[in-house]
Amino acid sequence: MSVATGIRNTTWSEANQRVLSGELARIKELLEGGDGRAAEAAIAAARQAMEQPAAIDRLCADFGLSPFERELLLLTAGVEMDGEIAALCAHSQAGNQRPWASFGLALAVLGEPHWSALSPGRPLRHWRLIEASDDATVVNARLRIDERVLHHLAGVDDPDPRLTPLLLPVPCPTVMAPSQALLAERIAEALQRRGSPLPLVQLTGNDGPGQRDVAAAVAAQLGLRLFVLAADDIPANPMERHALERLWEREASLISAALLVEQQDATTGHAALTFLERVVGVTLVAGPEPLPCRRDDLRAAVPKPTRTEQRALWQQAVGQAAPKLGPVLEGLAAEFRFSSDEIQRLARSLSGGASEPAEAGAAQLWRACRGHHRSQLGHLAQRIESAACWDDLILPEAQQDTLRQIASQVQHRLTVYEHWGFASQGNRGLGISVLFAGESGTGKTMAAEVLARELQLDLYRINLAAVVSKYIGETEKNLAQVFEAAEDSGAILLFDEADALFGKRSEVKDSHDRHANIEVSYLLQRMESYRGLAILTTNQKDALDTAFQRRLRFVVSFPFPDAEQRAAIWRRVFPAGTPLDGVDPNQLARLQMAGGNIRNIALAAAFLAAEAGTPVGMEQLFAAAQSEASKRERPLAAAETRGWP
Repeated sequence: MSVATGIRNTTWSEANQRVLSGELARIKELLEGGDGRAAEAAIAAARQAMEQPAAIDRLCADFGLSPFERELLLLTAGVEMDGEIAALCAHSQAGNQRPWASFGLALAVLGEPHWSALSPGRPLRHWRLIEASDDATVVNARLRIDERVLHHLAGVDDPDPRLTPLLLPVPCPTVMAPSQALLAERIAEALQRRGSPLPLVQLTGNDGPGQRDVAAAVAAQLGLRLFVLAADDIPANPMERHALERLWEREASLISAALLVEQQDATTGHAALTFLERVVGVTLVAGPEPLPCRRDDLRAAVPKPTRTEQRALWQQAVGQAAPKLGPVLEGLAAEFRFSSDEIQRLARSLSGGASEPAEAGAAQLWRACRGHHRSQLGHLAQRIESAACWDDLILPEAQQDTLRQIASQVQHRLTVYEHWGFASQGNRGLGISVLFAGESGTGKTMAAEVLARELQLDLYRINLAAVVSKYIGETEKNLAQVFEAAEDSGAILLFDEADALFGKRSEVKDSHDRHANIEVSYLLQRMESYRGLAILTTNQKDALDTAFQRRLRFVVSFPFPDAEQRAAIWRRVFPAGTPLDGVDPNQLARLQMAGGNIRNIALAAAFLAAEAGTPVGMEQLFAAAQSEASKRERPLAAAETRGWP
């Protein structure tokens, strides 16, 4: 069956109208008592001018109508399209009170009549091609052709208006990742080999747009159009669900279409499952996991395009801008995980075209990519604005070198993993997992901010209270959501005070201990396969399981700053606009305070000075230092404050 929307090409449309007019003229002859042969020559001539069958011929073949059922359908169409046929029906049924078709009239004037034509199991009623009023006997009931079917016979194939609010037409994608295009080809070939009834095609994975692209490509290769139906829109009421099922199956036959049912999450209700088990034709379902469907199925995972494929998709999407963007496209493919459709849409954010400077276009595109998936992490993590830079970090040279090595490995992942083939050896060990260990305030979070700013990636602090659940299985589910969303957005994950969740695995005494160990094991496995950067911080390095530490790529110890380092922190802690009076960094460095405490003291002193209307001086800093010390329940020693006011 050909694919058509609206009026088909003029030649076919005109010939189809001539065939339909001839058929209605033949029905008119039968109502007038003739044999209908006078119109047959005109009908045959119109058919010879058509490359494709007329709508009435194709419909009868698709739905298996008998000759009598075919005539009856034409009779009901004639009443709607030709006033003379309506008048002849009224005359044939004893007066002008019934200008419509009835089953009794059809039995009297049409050829090869049979009583089963209007039984619920026969095509006319089963496919709702004809509707019968229920206020009269079967013989005298008014018969009406369904409006959608009437338009189809006339050559107009706009989708049924009862389905339009539920269905979204999806065109065949013009750009696809090669792996997804190959998958679509294999699915189409498998469906062509299978006999009726066709299996349900289950597309699984985390690439929703990719699943839709694959489904549309499968439909196109089968000569079909694709429509998408949300699983949540399938009615729970059995009668309404049955009506939707029947209307769709009829529509799919009329316009040569396939259906894709999309799940919003891993849970699918009874209504959607029942619908999918019963509906016939080319049907696909897309979701994170396969459904426990009793129907014969064909399952295929649809992963997002590989990093190499994403780079090629980016080059194709930006077109002429690709040369000037240079290594930026390589970075986009390495840091973010987008579907083909998302890449096409994000590439359209390059508004400046070829005349825009390369730096501006690259920054604009990078910002668009960073913000694209932010909402996915919002309920499980807190985004941290990364303002710190390398100059703000006061650390020994060895720790600085390690941090720069971490940044370098993140930047060159695509080269090593994809181009040099390390990813082909498996996902284990590809994650860049880092442990920052040190006392509170020694710069662990600041170092994470510095890396995020250097790499131009978002930094998210994981909300352990939202991730860890008392319900078995929920923690793993939440962690999976975190890592999936982070891989899409290229985010850096910061598990602050990680020993709260990732401490030493407990001795198994009951099922809860066993499950706690499963959670830790899941995290270890997921971090090893995570392609991004995951940073764990702890104040108690010894509390972490040794097996956990062995799987980390880097361990960075943040020592308590010595006097020289504390003096350097004091020199940089005040912004350039802060008025200072007699502040001595070397004297302040005597305070046994880490960088975080130093910042708290500086900020508190600034507020004291603002209240007094004076510059920040040693007097305010002394008061602020005493307040900070009281929070730690450790008074300042005399050696720390010697010489202060």
